[in-house]
Amino acid sequence: IQFQVFMENRTGVTVLLHPCYEINQFSYKLTTTPSVACIMVYAFLTLLSLVTVCGNLLVVISIVYFKQLHTPTNTLILSLAVADLLVGILVFPLSMAFSLSSCTYNESLFCKVRDSFDILFSTCSIMHLCCISVDRYYAVCQPLTYRSKISRHVAAIMIAVSWGVSALVSIGVTIPRMSHDGCVDLCFLDVITANIIGSILSFYFPVVIMLCIYLKIFLVAQRQARSIQSIKSGATASKMERKATKTLAIVLGVFLFCWSPFFLCIFFSIPVSVIETVNWLALSNSTLNPFIYAFFYTWFRSAFKMIASGKIFFGDYCNFKLH
Repeated sequence: IQFQVFMENRTGVTVLLHPCYEINQFSYKLTTTPSVACIMVYAFLTLLSLVTVCGNLLVVISIVYFKQLHTPTNTLILSLAVADLLVGILVFPLSMAFSLSSCTYNESLFCKVRDSFDILFSTCSIMHLCCISVDRYYAVCQPLTYRSKISRHVAAIMIAVSWGVSALVSIGVTIPRMSHDGCVDLCFLDVITANIIGSILSFYFPVVIMLCIYLKIFLVAQRQARSIQSIKSGATASKMERKATKTLAIVLGVFLFCWSPFFLCIFFSIPVSVIETVNWLALSNSTLNPFIYAFFYTWFRSAFKMIASGKIFFGDYCNFKLH
């Protein structure tokens, strides 16, 4: 995505040539003559942002409008969609205007704002995925007690904890970076500590929880499929196992594919351009979440058709049975 060339001008100032902007040691500005590569990259990122906004907005409208979808599980999906929607509305445009490369050379106020939003909404999205895995655990592994354990009140607490922890992580990681140059060694240690703790809370800890939960769900699903063999044919049971395996592989595979490279790169001495590329890959998880957690449901496909056709704007369909 990025091509970086360093050259020294007549004044001896090192200038960074970039297809989308120009940087020297004193200023940062978008180039007035963007290259073809810059136009193509920004066109793709703009399309990605629009897909993120539209996809998550459809989820929000569907769950809010149709009363049949007012369940604890869908409340978690709704809050997840709001977090991902804000990623598309705020983080995507700010990251396009103030990239990691540019902020490395010019730590402006907008760079700090972009970092705080990035950490807040991305962490919130990950925390919601973790909460949804807990919800699915009780739904699959303890179906008889599911309604008593995962109520709307419990879902509201999960949502509040997800947003609260995300806000604390965002503040804890951003504040050390706002320190002045007067405490070079101490501030450097603060930033390193904040990055390590932030990474553990934002990614590694939720990932361990999700892996353990989904492994348990997979084992229970396999055991349930085998028990059905006495009632249904072996082919049907085998199909159920394949479907459970496919669903879990998509959920965990997409999440780990998007986020693992970024959280692995931040601990190593890697060019900023590479970190910026994997950062965009991580943000794309907010684009894919609506497809994974909503488009696979028949109720969403029905809701999407009604919203796309405009029926909800010409009549009261909030009590319409989607499935």
